[in-house]
Amino acid sequence: MKVLVFGGTFEAVEIADALVARGHSVTTSLAGRSDEPRKPRGKLITGGLGGADGIADYLGKHRIEFVVDATHPFALNISGHVLAAATRLNVPLIHYVRPRFSEPANSHWWRVESAELAADRIPVGARAFLTLGRESLEAFIRRRDVQFVLRAIEMPEMALPDNFDVVLARPPFTRADELALMRKDRVTHLVAKDSGGQMTRAKLDAAFMINVQVIMVNRPTLPDAPHVSTISEVLAVFDELPAPKVGALRRLFTA
Repeated sequence: MKVLVFGGTFEAVEIADALVARGHSVTTSLAGRSDEPRKPRGKLITGGLGGADGIADYLGKHRIEFVVDATHPFALNISGHVLAAATRLNVPLIHYVRPRFSEPANSHWWRVESAELAADRIPVGARAFLTLGRESLEAFIRRRDVQFVLRAIEMPEMALPDNFDVVLARPPFTRADELALMRKDRVTHLVAKDSGGQMTRAKLDAAFMINVQVIMVNRPTLPDAPHVSTISEVLAVFDELPAPKVGALRRLFTA
């Protein structure tokens, strides 16, 4: 079966690898830079497909039979385009969505709806560890009364004020890694997105251990597509195919 996986996450690589091992013809599409350094098995295309119209074009031209959306939980626009294109061409779609982060008992968490509100929530004089990604930086530039530690894979293109220290590093990070950074930089607040998953949980566990306060940006509401929250559930759908292709989805989400 010809499968198109929309990736950019650790789980997308795992899904693509498992589907190739099951004998499927898999192409993974990456819209841009990925935090996951491993390349998936199968074919890889980068740079995006040009919105819903471009994706629909690709689905038709390459006779894609199934789509897996395994993008980041904050990739709202991409997920919307994928759903629109798959619906237009009547191609079955499954959306892998990581479970949300759960707050440990007796921890110090604040949930907010945007990076701007997260910036407002940081108290004057704090030492804040930013793990939101470069696209959210502008919300924090105005806070000259806070010392920031920004971790990034590459140096940001925009000029940063003197109260930003940049740490260049590539995930995954262990709990020991996160503890070492937070202690070295005397971090008082961790600012993070509710990306979910175990691969990025270490920083939250480290924050809990040393009483660092967490400001968590809630994830956006994703398009209403059939979704699962484990890799095994994605693969189970394919294990039931193709009799008929959409039957597995109907049984999975109406049970």
